[in-house]
Amino acid sequence: MKVLRFLLFPITVLYGMVVWCRNLLFDYGVLKSKSYDFPIIVIGNLSVGGTGKTPMTAYVLDVLGVTYKTGVLSRGYKRKSEGFVLADNAVTADEIGDEPYQLYSDFPEAIVAVDADRQHGIATLKEKNTLPEVLILDDAYQHRKVKAGFYALLTTYDRLYINDFMLPTGNLRDTKNQAKRASCIIVTKCPHYITEEEKAKVKQKLGANQPVYFTTISYSDTVVNEHSEIPLKNFKDKAFTLVTGIAKPAYLVNHLKSEGLQFNHLDFPDHHNFTDKEIALLAEQECIITTQKDYVRIKDKISKVYYLPIKTKFLGAEEAFVNQLHEFISSYK
Repeated sequence: MKVLRFLLFPITVLYGMVVWCRNLLFDYGVLKSKSYDFPIIVIGNLSVGGTGKTPMTAYVLDVLGVTYKTGVLSRGYKRKSEGFVLADNAVTADEIGDEPYQLYSDFPEAIVAVDADRQHGIATLKEKNTLPEVLILDDAYQHRKVKAGFYALLTTYDRLYINDFMLPTGNLRDTKNQAKRASCIIVTKCPHYITEEEKAKVKQKLGANQPVYFTTISYSDTVVNEHSEIPLKNFKDKAFTLVTGIAKPAYLVNHLKSEGLQFNHLDFPDHHNFTDKEIALLAEQECIITTQKDYVRIKDKISKVYYLPIKTKFLGAEEAFVNQLHEFISSYK
């Protein structure tokens, strides 16, 4: 695989030039961005998948939802619908996508909508009189037709964007210099034990002028479904199958192994739509543990399936990040 990516380097150069030219056209106003008179927060990255955008979006919804009416507008990747869809009690994961459905399930008081055209999505929210006080655009760092007021740029600790290459040689879908547009940079999936010295080294590598925050994944000590909750430790002497359809399952796999659990792992592509044959295979398993994103797609099709909840946990400077968000929102009053 690595050899193939190296051989595709000429395509990397061509792709990088196309992306660079597109950004330049937006920077000089040849391609138009639309600004808005209310606070819009973008949570995104420069790479493809696996940086923890959904847990971070959930975190922001949680901390801001106490004070403001919040909402999320997403593309709804791999959904089976088109156009604008507003989440309600009757909506399914197939209609709005697994991640928006997960967010709506966890934050039913929030406005959750999907539209590949973010400008059209915002206009439709206004028309329906459902525009929240604070709107979060999930995975919209490259959607430059909308000019947000706050950009949170995520990059993983073990693969900083500064050390990566453009697709297809690397995982970058945008040029590194676009980090300059970020209001802050959040280094995700850090080791729980990261030292201040290690943080300083990362900041130096990034060379960022913006605030840099560090977060990690906090796993629950229980697995849950709609009917029950079971301590994870109960699975130490119980056979189960781990099912993942996420970009980087290694973090979850390593966590479960560190808990002394033994399991069979069925690994599927990110946002995988399970076929009838695959569902039949999963139904044969004695017990399944999966991610919440995968759970919302299979929970109605098989029994004995649980998901392991996760949360974003800041490794210091959490108050500074929350204050930065509130100061940004207050600037619109």
